[in-house]
Amino acid sequence: MSSGLTGYLVLAGVGVVGALLFAASMTARRLLAPRAPSPAKLTTYESGVDPVTGGWAQSHIRYVAYAFLYVVFAVDAVYLFPWALVLRNHRLGVVSLVEMGIFIAVVLVGLLHAARRGLLTWSDHKEPQ
Repeated sequence: MSSGLTGYLVLAGVGVVGALLFAASMTARRLLAPRAPSPAKLTTYESGVDPVTGGWAQSHIRYVAYAFLYVVFAVDAVYLFPWALVLRNHRLGVVSLVEMGIFIAVVLVGLLHAARRGLLTWSDHKEPQ
């Protein structure tokens, strides 16, 4: 077998094993979990608040900013791990180091902007500008 296909076979094997584990866990949950449905258990429940109106509710725009900051830092964390692996290669190490410096600078500019606008405070009385 060609050495180029070995990686794909491993990837396919991991995918099949993952799908089998998922199916096995769902089957075990279905067989072992207690079932006692009642009208109270079948109602919609979200964040500790009982639904009293329709599905649309007005939210504060500040939560969108928090979600955006979370996404930025999650992407930052996902990008740092492969970068650490590439940095070991001496040819790509310097280029990767410069790229990461630029990336971290952009993230820091965004963080400083969010801090300057007051988005990183937890008090309710301070509104973003």
